[in-house]
Amino acid sequence: MIGAGSAGSSTTYVVTGGSRGRLEDAGFSVTRELADGSVSIVSGPADAEDDLDSVSGVSGVTENFEVEFADPVERAEPQTTDDAAFTEKQWDKEITDTFEAHDYATGEGTRIVIADTGVDGTHPDLEDNFNEELSVSFVNEGEEAPHIGDSGDHGTHVAGTAAATGDVGVTGTAPDAEIVSVRVLGPDSSSFADILAGAEYAATIGADVANYSLGAAPQPAEANSEGLRVAVQQVMQDVARRGTLSTTSAGNDAVDLQQGQSRWEITDDDGEVVDVIYDNWHYLPGTVQGAVTVSASGPDDGLSSYSNYGTNAIEVGAPGGGRADPNENEEEDLVYSTVPGGYAWFAGTSMAAPQVAGLIALVRELEPEMNANQVENNIAHGAELVNGQSSPEFGAGRINALNTVQRI
Repeated sequence: MIGAGSAGSSTTYVVTGGSRGRLEDAGFSVTRELADGSVSIVSGPADAEDDLDSVSGVSGVTENFEVEFADPVERAEPQTTDDAAFTEKQWDKEITDTFEAHDYATGEGTRIVIADTGVDGTHPDLEDNFNEELSVSFVNEGEEAPHIGDSGDHGTHVAGTAAATGDVGVTGTAPDAEIVSVRVLGPDSSSFADILAGAEYAATIGADVANYSLGAAPQPAEANSEGLRVAVQQVMQDVARRGTLSTTSAGNDAVDLQQGQSRWEITDDDGEVVDVIYDNWHYLPGTVQGAVTVSASGPDDGLSSYSNYGTNAIEVGAPGGGRADPNENEEEDLVYSTVPGGYAWFAGTSMAAPQVAGLIALVRELEPEMNANQVENNIAHGAELVNGQSSPEFGAGRINALNTVQRI
């Protein structure tokens, strides 16, 4: 996912603070309220940030911006075979002891929202789990529309990693969990208003976890401290309080989210560099309180070459495919999962986050009343490869499903 500007005579804003009445009195239209009214999606004239800032109670304003979908870091050609040797291809489930964990829990009675490009609910490894009635689409400035399937293949791959049934081939981490598709990415682009509206919907329908294998390009620290970052954190914390955990990918830029800096060149009209500004990275919707941010590991149990990392920025790691040295990668080092019409190998932190979403479903099956912090703590204590919880690569460690469910 990469950032891009929005345009048009009517502009959408994400506003933190301020009441609906005061915003409307100032001449703006409130299209959706989130986080118990503390965050609003607002439409009005272009370049009206100052007018919104002057409304009593408003503490942050960010012009809504588009985010464009980017393919996984690596992918192989889809396969349509029903080869019986699927289990041998799922090194990600083998290395996390997921199949053994299914002796304790399979996610039965839990609900996973896949907030993505949509899900092909007709896939033979997804159809028995898929709830089409609850599945919706948010790809128009936070407005709800009916489910229409997967606009590509990303969401279906993510869904299979989390909760494929294994009826034909691939088995997900939580093969008996219910899947709900909340489409927040269009075939080409979407916006942060859509992502936040999707998060609110996930909590409204009582999802145990919502997975966001997406993110936006780093934003300047000043903008995030006062605008979008605060809004995202308030929404994620609110949905967690209501019982829905959020798993997010860490991003595929191979940067240190805690210590890394972006380099911004200021040029004159002739393209000559006249100044250089260094600014800390901010990756959203991950790295905020209320979201479990997941880095990617490979079959060698090292940090995948593309994965973002950072002390206190990453909660846990999970298999996303690809080795620490990308020159050593083979097709079978990627993550194998469902796509419309068959199966495919992908690699990216997008593939790591749904591993954790599925694990949350296993935990919630065993202890439905656990709050978000308790679920996270159990997953952290069940992780391996790390002593403590502050590894820059994997936080508390690379997840182990068997260790986690046995603790419970």
